Amino acid sequence: MTNMSLVTMFILTGLPHSPELDTLLFGIFLVIYALTVVGNLLILLVITVDPHLHTPMYYFLSNLSFIDMWFSTVTVPKMLMTLVSPEGSPISFPGCVAQLYSFHFLGSTECFLYTVMSYDRFLAISYPLRYASMMSGRTCALLATTTWLSGSVHSAVQTTLTFRLPFCGPNQIQHYFCDAPPILKLTCADTSANEVVIFVNIGVVALGCFFLIVLSYVSIIHSILKIHTSEGRWRAFQTCASHCTVVLCFFGPGVFIYLRPGSKEAMDRIVAVFYTVMTPLLNPVVYTLRNKEVKKALLTLKDKVAYSQSK
Repeated sequence: MTNMSLVTMFILTGLPHSPELDTLLFGIFLVIYALTVVGNLLILLVITVDPHLHTPMYYFLSNLSFIDMWFSTVTVPKMLMTLVSPEGSPISFPGCVAQLYSFHFLGSTECFLYTVMSYDRFLAISYPLRYASMMSGRTCALLATTTWLSGSVHSAVQTTLTFRLPFCGPNQIQHYFCDAPPILKLTCADTSANEVVIFVNIGVVALGCFFLIVLSYVSIIHSILKIHTSEGRWRAFQTCASHCTVVLCFFGPGVFIYLRPGSKEAMDRIVAVFYTVMTPLLNPVVYTLRNKEVKKALLTLKDKVAYSQSK
């Protein structure tokens, strides 16, 4: 079907809020965005320069930090623009296509990556003696590449399904970024088939990944209970706790928005803040404040910088 779009520009209406809160919300989200970018860049830097962190877990964590940095960058700047413009933030038709593709590309890649990270923790805790050979550098690279390619294909399907329809009427998107559900409401064609396919597409990916993650952690808990020392059990549990925290914050809001019947625009926009704004910030916070190895690497990096400046 040929795209018969007559709409060349969309308007993002932003978050539902009182106009008096514009300045406050702008300041809050700007600070969160800055912390997200700086925090994830810092994790990437520390993992790169510290040889002690050149392990599979931190290899996948560096991929997660890279994704979260750009995942936030895809949505938050446009949200900030809606807060400084009472009429909403304009975005061109190609710009909206690019934003939708980028959002679902990074989001689905992160979804796959969480699954790979849970599998990595399962191997590390359940098969500690064989872990190094099972999770070799080549295996890590293959798993990471697969997550990125899978995310790209998933997003291409999502974007094609959304923008193959004609847009010939209203152009106000009731959201702070281009996402499939609010965009489909603007088409001048029947979207029932698209909605079913998108529902199944996201449902298979999200619920499939979540099921595999739960399966991995059930196996991990079973292995942890076999550890004889309480110190060993606590250390193994602590290693996985941070991962579980971020996973729940990512999957919970996503399932609420995409996999429930019906859609309440105002509620969807507020819930979306959790996985587009808060989850990318949680990554550097959780993985640094709860991780002794990363904190030690940060202190080492700080000492090196101080030493180089004193010379």
